[in-house]
Amino acid sequence: MVGRLEGKNAIVTGAAGGIGLETTILMLREGASVLMADISDEGLNKALSKVNSVVPASTRTGKVETKVVDVSNESHIEAAVAHLDAWGGLDIIFNNAGIMHPKDGDSEECPEDIWDRTMNINVKGVWYGSKHAVRAFRRHGKKRASVINTASMVALVGAATPQLAYTASKGAVLAMTRELAIVHAREGFRFNSLCPAPLNTPLLQDWLGDDKEKRFRREVHFPTGRFGEAVEQAHAVIFLASDESSFVNATDFVVDGGLTKAYVTPEGPATEAPKNLAA
Repeated sequence: MVGRLEGKNAIVTGAAGGIGLETTILMLREGASVLMADISDEGLNKALSKVNSVVPASTRTGKVETKVVDVSNESHIEAAVAHLDAWGGLDIIFNNAGIMHPKDGDSEECPEDIWDRTMNINVKGVWYGSKHAVRAFRRHGKKRASVINTASMVALVGAATPQLAYTASKGAVLAMTRELAIVHAREGFRFNSLCPAPLNTPLLQDWLGDDKEKRFRREVHFPTGRFGEAVEQAHAVIFLASDESSFVNATDFVVDGGLTKAYVTPEGPATEAPKNLAA
């Protein structure tokens, strides 16, 4: 059976873990070739080993390679996109790499260097990825292409537990993605934002740690009674990357288990979470 991304070439940033790693696995299963990009060489090596164990080369039609990329460095992004020229050119980019720094806070607490670092990674990184993706799409005469940018549900709702730089950066991603979607719509280049709820990923769970009160203040808002899983976001990315979503453009694609639509949440045990593919 032909995969949903058969013959397409993709870049996934932040691919060493979490949503990026789960997305890489699903993309390979769906026939794509994937360049896994991350700032951590060690992380990429471990992730690649996991990918090859879950999706052996003998079972896939696409290839997978890794490249160390600092998304806040434009030359790194440009080189990563150019790497796919030899594959036939970029078709999909998932600008997923991001940072939520533990020193982030409200307007009085967030240090300026943390603000700048957050913006450089979360906003500039998405801008650079989008810019060089468009150049590659045009260079290779692509008539259909997809850019998915990771934002967050915190860009849509307010919180009394602020991470101001993170929230502002994700709001910028939403606005930038919508603008790009409209600008490039007649070229066939679609831009959509993925808006995850808080997830059971190392990025958030390490930050929450053993602070039960901090954890409960988030969990109570989930209608499902649980954090989301990375694989649930990855399935949404596959849809946005595929031609199945050919008329989906400029969306804030919210995958939050109903959190942003809830007022009073149900009582009772949490729903069962799916198992992540890289677990």
